Amino acid sequence: MAFAFLGTTGFLHAGDPAPEPGVDHCVSCHQESDMLPSGFQKEDIHMQSGLSCAGCHGGDKTREDMDEAMSVKAGFIGVPKRSEIPDFCGRCHSDINFMRVYQPRIPTDQKSQYFTSIHGKRLRNGDKKVAVCTSCHTSHSIFSAKDPRSSVYALNVPETCNHCHGDPDYMKDYDIPTDQYTKYAGSVHGVALLEKRDTGAPACNDCHGNHGAIPPGVSSISHVCGLCHVNNLQYFTASAMGKAFAEQNLHACEECHGNHGVHSASDDMVGTGEQAVCIECHGEGDRGYQVADSIGSELKTAVQKYQEALAIRKEVKTAGMDDIDIGYLLQDAHQDIIQSRTLVHTFDPVRVGEKTMSSLKNSERAISLAKSEIEEYAVRRKGLGVATIFITIIVVALFFKIRQMEKKNS
Repeated sequence: MAFAFLGTTGFLHAGDPAPEPGVDHCVSCHQESDMLPSGFQKEDIHMQSGLSCAGCHGGDKTREDMDEAMSVKAGFIGVPKRSEIPDFCGRCHSDINFMRVYQPRIPTDQKSQYFTSIHGKRLRNGDKKVAVCTSCHTSHSIFSAKDPRSSVYALNVPETCNHCHGDPDYMKDYDIPTDQYTKYAGSVHGVALLEKRDTGAPACNDCHGNHGAIPPGVSSISHVCGLCHVNNLQYFTASAMGKAFAEQNLHACEECHGNHGVHSASDDMVGTGEQAVCIECHGEGDRGYQVADSIGSELKTAVQKYQEALAIRKEVKTAGMDDIDIGYLLQDAHQDIIQSRTLVHTFDPVRVGEKTMSSLKNSERAISLAKSEIEEYAVRRKGLGVATIFITIIVVALFFKIRQMEKKNS
């Protein structure tokens, strides 16, 4: 079916003037009859632009008589079939000249992107259950993606996707998990977005895409992660491990960190300890195991020394002594540790070792300075004690001298 933009009475083609709000008997009649569509919002972005019921359903909104307003002559087409919705929405959203009137910056390739997605491909193959435009954006309560009321606002995207993907009955024909939302909500990304309200944290669409939604493939998963974790991607891609992963068709970042249930990375993931991911592939005696053990040990040693330096600095601060230079050294030590953790993705013990050694030296210098300050504090306390005793003796002697002088004068 071919669609054109439906105006107040009949069809409005690209280049025609935008519709004026004017009289709208569709809304007033449905409102009086308490028959407004579920979720209807007058603040809907289309309603606010003058695109009322007739803008999508056709008909003549200026007619009070229902038969006249909803006649074929008036261009009424009713509710489009689910399979027609992408083309139905695309008749305006794919027209760059028409959309320029409303949102000059809005993309006009959403429909073409949609048909590259899993949803679009399955729709064309006759699957009537897959998501279409209205599944994500709703029908009668569409808001800007920047509006917290929008179903595609960053904080709301996971729940919008979960509406289908978290329903075992609805998804039973697709043979894919339905626990993605639960895993995501407990992940470092989910906690940042859903609990801490950090809209910069990734949601489903940041990894899978929006209109062209599709699971990242083996060759693209690291690039998806690399959109945020730039240095990690560069180091991994250039490493021997990265090349080996590519040759063996492994999912790069996902193999060690997971996908929906990504948890905050810890130093325990590196090395040969019980929680290390390295030992899932490497066993005692092989080169990878030795490298992992070396990197893990060096990193943990640097962190332990840094923690020791932090503790002794706290003593210096408590004593009220000068900790400024100590603080600068610890800042450098901490930065070295951060860089070491990133360099882990090179799988090069030499490069990691250079940074951990730098951190170790800065921490040791900080400890040495802190000990000097504590020793100085002890000397000052001792000197203060001696001075206090000396002053006390003088005061007592003066007291008795004054008493003696008073007795003579009396």
